[in-house]
Amino acid sequence: MNILDKIVFDKRKEVDLRKSLIPVVQLEQSVLFERETISLVRKLRQSKSGIIAEHKRRSPSKSVINQNFNVFDVAKGYEDAGVCGMSVLTDGKYFGGSLDDLLTARASCSLPLLRKEFIIDEYQLLEAKANGADVILLIAAILSKTEIKRYSEFAKSLNLNVLLEVHNEEELVKSIMPSLDMLGVNNRNLKTFDVSLETSKFLSPLIPDDFVKVSESGISSIEAIKELQPYGYQGFLIGENFMKTDDAGKSAKKFINQLK
Repeated sequence: MNILDKIVFDKRKEVDLRKSLIPVVQLEQSVLFERETISLVRKLRQSKSGIIAEHKRRSPSKSVINQNFNVFDVAKGYEDAGVCGMSVLTDGKYFGGSLDDLLTARASCSLPLLRKEFIIDEYQLLEAKANGADVILLIAAILSKTEIKRYSEFAKSLNLNVLLEVHNEEELVKSIMPSLDMLGVNNRNLKTFDVSLETSKFLSPLIPDDFVKVSESGISSIEAIKELQPYGYQGFLIGENFMKTDDAGKSAKKFINQLK
């Protein structure tokens, strides 16, 4: 089993447990369930920098990145820095995140929030909505075409933006459908963890212009963004780069100012 298979295997058990503890009706009655969502797509289309900044404590490839920050400060810092949106990892076992992180981020900023999670069930979309998310991530590598269609259409019915992540041409071809808003190209090979911006460049012409193109992983420099903008990328997901510093918000601000 590679790491992705392992994560999905554990995620199925976790979601079954959560479903047994918190019924759907309870999620639907949450205070945040009725709030109007904020469009990340609109923000990215209007932005010159396109930065989506991430809150991530650790990852399977890097182990601990930063356990010291509290989410409240990170979210406020990112908003002050002028990022377009914030990605919040909610997986506990492999990334040290939780739905509480999403709730805290929601309470501390008015940025569009992406629930960064391994989604394998509609229940997780209801959780995302109930905990203040505006955007959900679907990972083509772990979903069939039917599942992508089902989850993305369900997300749209909840007024959530949908970012679909692909790693190669095969995943991209099976995934393109009208219920997506953004197509994210992950430059990290999830089997080997090698990172290459060439993945984003290679897949760019295959992504129809109706979708906002987002490049993910391995973007740690201004040069990387300048290199990818001519390929039509309007969004750039940056996590470790800001999180491994002493002040995530400050380093995001410095980065965005340099980008201008």
